[in-house]
Amino acid sequence: MLISKFGGPAARVVWLALAALLQSNAALAALPIQHWTQASGAKVYLVESHGIPMLDVQIDFDAGDRRDPADKVGLATTVSNMNAKGIAAKAGSPALDENQLSEAWADLGAAFSAGSGRDRMSFSLRTLSYPDLLPKAVALAARQIGEPAFPEAIWLRDRERIGASIREANTRPATLAAKAFSAAVYGNHPYGFEITEETLARISVADMRQFYSRFIQPCRAKVSVVGDVTRPQADALVKELLARLPQGAAARCETLPAVADVKPLTAPLTQAIAFQSAQAQVLIGQPGYQRSDPDFFALTVGNYTLGGGGFVSRLTSEVREKRGLAYSVYSYFSPGLHAGAFTIGLQTRPDQAEQAVKVAREVLAKFVTEGPTEAELKAAKDNLMGGFPLLIDSNAKLLGNVANIAWNNLPLNYLDTWTAQVEKITAADIKAAFARKLQPDRMVTVVLGAGA
Repeated sequence: MLISKFGGPAARVVWLALAALLQSNAALAALPIQHWTQASGAKVYLVESHGIPMLDVQIDFDAGDRRDPADKVGLATTVSNMNAKGIAAKAGSPALDENQLSEAWADLGAAFSAGSGRDRMSFSLRTLSYPDLLPKAVALAARQIGEPAFPEAIWLRDRERIGASIREANTRPATLAAKAFSAAVYGNHPYGFEITEETLARISVADMRQFYSRFIQPCRAKVSVVGDVTRPQADALVKELLARLPQGAAARCETLPAVADVKPLTAPLTQAIAFQSAQAQVLIGQPGYQRSDPDFFALTVGNYTLGGGGFVSRLTSEVREKRGLAYSVYSYFSPGLHAGAFTIGLQTRPDQAEQAVKVAREVLAKFVTEGPTEAELKAAKDNLMGGFPLLIDSNAKLLGNVANIAWNNLPLNYLDTWTAQVEKITAADIKAAFARKLQPDRMVTVVLGAGA
């Protein structure tokens, strides 16, 4: 094998990078998704892909930012960041500090990471599947998942660093505009919470451990596996990955409290924020929709025409091409477990901000009222369907799609039917969906930097 021929950890790293370049055929020839639930309650989703000796795993928990206490915003982010800062000594295994842990992964030529978003905390493992490597990588990942050290000295160090980055970010106009927009759209919903130096100061190592023990449990895990393993192998490695977390009665897997939905806007809101800047930052939008909404495909196709299709979108045509008011203008939806924001964004000269806002609003209102033309609909479908293979042309991309299916409880044949779902959307479907979801007369508008 290539590993034994060249030998050594460095060669394994090189092979890991090389294998990543060879994954497109494996992903495109992916087998159907297999799904089962383990005795612990962990839900497993597997796509076997044996073309190359590679394995990708993603483990998701309902432990994202929406679970942050209002007075300790940033707790989920802190917990995920601190996961790589060391492993505690336990069950005869020695402690590893952050440098030793990083070196251990480098020696294996594998990669492990943790991160949090609005809804979920995710742990990701990528490794070669060779029998001399895979067990070691799984064992180390299991320790990092189940035995994080949360060293206080490292947290105090990182808290200062994060505070400095927050202060620096708050000097940037785009950051300030985004914060104002998020607060206005989401109100007191956790999606609108912002990490501050004050909320970080309230977070202790004890808070991290309590958060971890409550939310990171096998019964709450959704595990996506893509690569060179069979179902029995996948089942065994998932059990090992979760084995060092509390099991059985010790897990206390009670139902988590519900998080309230994002409240719809009842009136328009415009915020003009003074800021000395060469460009005015403009954001327009409102709460959009949940990922589980049946209008997902109609809104996805429609938004391509409105502002998601780059230079062929209506917003670009009207704001940039016809009037020269902005170099770039876009729109997007960000659905999650709750209604993520619909956003129109652009930058323009401060003296043109008022006109740019007016034109963008007019384009949106007309699109909501009329929907796309048949020519626009065809162009949107052709682009989305033609680009679909690029969404699954590697193990990593395929893993992301499988994890999306797992997290959002989508049908197991979701990828098989994706292009058909896009193809069947009509202009009337788009018009009706946009009318249900968007109210152009009740939007948040944030303009930062105009008239400064």
